[in-house]
Amino acid sequence: MKNTPLTGALMVLLAAMLWGTTGTAQSMAPAQLPAQWIGALRLAMSALFFLAYVLLTQPRPRLRDDLRRIPWRWVLLSGACVATYNLSFFAGVKASGVAIGTAIAIGSGPLWAGLLQWLLAGQAPRAVWWLGTLLAVAGGALMVLAGSGGVQLNAMGVGLCLVAGLSYAAYALVNQRLVRQAAPSTVTLLVFGTAALIAVPAALLWVGALTAVSTGGWLVVGYLGLVTTGLAYLLFSSALRHISAATGVTLALAEPLTAFVLAVLVVGEHPAAGAFAGLGLVLAGLAVVIWAEVRGTPQLQDQ
Repeated sequence: MKNTPLTGALMVLLAAMLWGTTGTAQSMAPAQLPAQWIGALRLAMSALFFLAYVLLTQPRPRLRDDLRRIPWRWVLLSGACVATYNLSFFAGVKASGVAIGTAIAIGSGPLWAGLLQWLLAGQAPRAVWWLGTLLAVAGGALMVLAGSGGVQLNAMGVGLCLVAGLSYAAYALVNQRLVRQAAPSTVTLLVFGTAALIAVPAALLWVGALTAVSTGGWLVVGYLGLVTTGLAYLLFSSALRHISAATGVTLALAEPLTAFVLAVLVVGEHPAAGAFAGLGLVLAGLAVVIWAEVRGTPQLQDQ
């Protein structure tokens, strides 16, 4: 395929746009439905989506080959990373507040990814990648924090959000290894099935048994599971065949751009001037990262 890094970058940007609708969708969930159960149920729903997708699209001989060839220890690690991200993000946001928690979790992800790639793969991202990433991270933080009414840090919340960012970065790097050995649809089925098996019992222990869920609640969970998790992560996993994991994590910073547009057009918010400045920084940073990926060699090669 011609210019596959650009194809991969566009796939991540589309996935990030879908992720950006998560906050708006969650705001429509019934108040009595705990956030931990929303996260666990959306993982379970996404696993069912991936199962149906694999059964409908994957030739049986190819599926059997993938299941024999795939390294299961990496599947378990990737699934654990997804479950950890899901649970630590919700807990961190609850402790720190939506603005601070989101800024730390999403903003730290690309930095963790660059460091992990350097430490584990022995390949430090180039200076131009760091420039674009830092611009996008700074812009994302500015967008989230502008008009938040001051910063009050909670040590436990900050720690949990940093764990969420680290978990997401680790997932991306491990998942890249997996999609280079098996079909992305098979990988996402196994990884998110594992994550759901971890997250559902964790939610049960954390907040107790799930009570009756209204129709509106199931509609929200269905959208989160099928669209913002199922379709979005299928795109993201497929993109990792064309771009580095570190670049994929950075391009996911396009998520707050979608959230920003929805907040203005759907929710009717009136962002401060700093938010628009942050928007410009994110766009500039993402453009630099895409340019570095398309023009340069991949940041992470198979080891």
